[in-house]
Amino acid sequence: MNDNSKVMLTKNTAIWCGISGIIASLILFVGDMLFYYDGANTNLIANMANVSSNRVIISGLCALLSAWFYTLASGQLYYAFQPAKKIIQLTVFFSFMAIMIAFGIVHAAYIAIATSAKNAALQGLPPQSFTELALAANNALRLMTYIPFTIFTLLFIYAVWKKSTHYPQWILLFCPIIPFLLNDFIISNLDGKIHTIIAGGYLNLILLLFFTASTIALLTKDTPKITKKR
Repeated sequence: MNDNSKVMLTKNTAIWCGISGIIASLILFVGDMLFYYDGANTNLIANMANVSSNRVIISGLCALLSAWFYTLASGQLYYAFQPAKKIIQLTVFFSFMAIMIAFGIVHAAYIAIATSAKNAALQGLPPQSFTELALAANNALRLMTYIPFTIFTLLFIYAVWKKSTHYPQWILLFCPIIPFLLNDFIISNLDGKIHTIIAGGYLNLILLLFFTASTIALLTKDTPKITKKR
């Protein structure tokens, strides 16, 4: 074993990291519903104006808890990419960790949107009247997150396709970029309560699907001895 492979995770540790990711996605999905769910009403901004203040506060707490669990879950990617070149392993790990941290931060920033919508409603104005600045700030956070997301996606697809990871190639079907690009198509074909649930929690449902598939893939795949590539 060479110097590049001294810091290694075990398969069992990776499985627990995956479970952490599943827990995080469920927590933040609940946080999404606390913001958005208001029966069959599909206007998410209007729904945030209608929910109670306690729901907004608890949703913010969900953001913090999920950020901790999501960050821990990044370890699964570190394990899965141990057979790859060190630069690829670390780049995938750190870019994915950056995405996981962003999930909590972006969700927490929605508190400003919810608060602005509620204040507008209290003034008898449309909920969108006070949300422009909060939405602009939130969109800026999202745009910055696209940088590590793009890096992660390209390296993930490349390394898995080249069989340089512990993943079987079928995990590519669950790469987050696929449901992310199908977002508009899927959401546009839904209505009523199911539209609010899926649209409101879509990003965390993507990660729920990914971590579930990733954990199953690593759990069921025999782990060969690693010959680390330089």
